[in-house]
This record gives sequence, structure tokens and C-alpha cells, in this order.
Amino acid sequence: MTTLAHISDVHLAPLPRVHPRDLLSKRITGFVNWQLSRTRKMRSDSMLALIEHMKAQEPDQIAVTGDLVNLALDEEIERADAWLATLGPPDKVCVVPGNHDAYVRGALGRALRTYGPYMSGETLDEHPFPYVRRLGEVAIIGCSSAIVTPPFFAAGQVSNAQLGRLGRILDVLGEAGYFRIVLIHHPPCPEFAQSRRLGLWKAETFRQAVAQSGAEMILHGHTHESSISSIPGKGAEVPVIGVAAASAAPGGHDSPGRYNLFRIEKLGTDWSCTMREFGYQRVGDDIALRLQLRIY
Repeated sequence: MTTLAHISDVHLAPLPRVHPRDLLSKRITGFVNWQLSRTRKMRSDSMLALIEHMKAQEPDQIAVTGDLVNLALDEEIERADAWLATLGPPDKVCVVPGNHDAYVRGALGRALRTYGPYMSGETLDEHPFPYVRRLGEVAIIGCSSAIVTPPFFAAGQVSNAQLGRLGRILDVLGEAGYFRIVLIHHPPCPEFAQSRRLGLWKAETFRQAVAQSGAEMILHGHTHESSISSIPGKGAEVPVIGVAAASAAPGGHDSPGRYNLFRIEKLGTDWSCTMREFGYQRVGDDIALRLQLRIY
């Protein structure tokens, strides 16, 4: 049996000191948004308790689907590296970037140089994405939808070149009989992806790649809400599962911090996959089992 924990949208708080020169870019809009809204919604103490609860489950791997930082300041990137070390070593923790991790030009490159071992695995060539982590008969495929966008946009996109590599990886792993889990920050489902400002640009090409090659599950973040949907796969629908922001405090407008825990094993020729969602209720500071269901 393989156990995978999934968290997303960490948005490490508080912000470090912001210099005026740092705001001569898109960061000015993110800084104002943080001061007016997110500083009240994101709590580091509640996330710490959630992470400790998750680590007590002793998952084989922890998947983080992006937005570790807020403005992609250099000090934030260093903090993200230190925070990831508290989760576990790079072979036990895998990360894909979100739009905040690529907030301004050059930020994603700095993140790759700083905590790149957490965003790495087997690749087809010199490109870092998609990468593959294999855990027994489970294969985790990390994709990047993180791109630089204009102010007031939080959209993502997976390039055609990356989609070509993704299709080849899914084909090879599918033929080998792996349970294929795709990690991406932006959800590919039409109901989420269609937003020009917030969605996944050219999401239909991502969905076509999955429909042609198949996958067993897609995990994402970005919406700050827990969700379960699906997109067409190769002969069967592919579950698409989102998780609420890990740092969202109870009592806010967003769903409070949660994580999902998946248990995956092969029973004869069939897969068994169950999901349990743990996290805060909208009121109170207790972490509870909120949902349990069978995916396969």
C-alpha cells in the first residue's frame, strides 16, 4: 500500500519586510491584497497544527501543489526552502509550482535553484517538468502550470512542449501498469479552467492529452476550496481532486485549512484508492475527519 498526503496553497505568512523597490512590479497589487484581505485569512499557527496532524499519519509521500509564497520575494523563497525541510527530505516531499511561485519574471527560476530537489524526479530530457516519482506501483507526475501573468491575473498554462512530454510519460507508465497521479496547480476542469483571469489557459489541450494517454487521478490546488470533479481519460473518467488552502484560518470566507490522505493499493488486477479529508471546520480549532470516500 502507498499512502500519499496532498496539501496546497501554503502562502507562507507573515510577509517579510517589503522594500519600496520590491513593489515596482505586479507585486504592488499582491501586497495591497495581502494587507487588505489575506493577512486576516492566513494563519501560520493553524497551518502548523494541520501539518503536524498530517505528518502523524506517516505518509509515504507528501505532495504540495503550489503557491508556497505570496509575492515571490527572495526572502520568501528562502523561507519556503526552510519550510519544506520541516515537512521532510526531498525524496519524501514533491512540489509543483503555482502562480504565486512565478509571480514575477525570474521567480520560478530562483525557486528551482533554491529548492529544486523538491521539484525533481525522473525526466525525459533536460526540462524539469513533467518529472516522475515512482513509489512501488504508484507514479506521481509533477507538471508546472506556473507562468508570469499581468496584474490582476492568476491564470496558468501548460506549454505544448510540456504536454507532449506529459503524453509520452503517461503512455509509458500506463503500459507498465502504474497508478498515475498528475500534480498541477491550476484545475483543468472546464468549470474552473474557463476563467480568463484565474483559470488554466488552453486547458482543452491538457484535457486532450489526458484523454489520449489516460491517468488514474489528478490533484490540484489554486481554488482554495475542496472539490471533486472529473475529466475524460482513456476509456474511463479521471477523478480531479482539489484541496482547500493549507493556511486558510477557521472562520474566514474560504474553506479552512485541510489536507487529503490517499491510500492506494492493487488488489488482483484492480486498483483500490480511498481518500480521507482532514481539516478544520468553519468554526473552532479542532482538526477532524471531514470526509471519507472510495475513489477506486
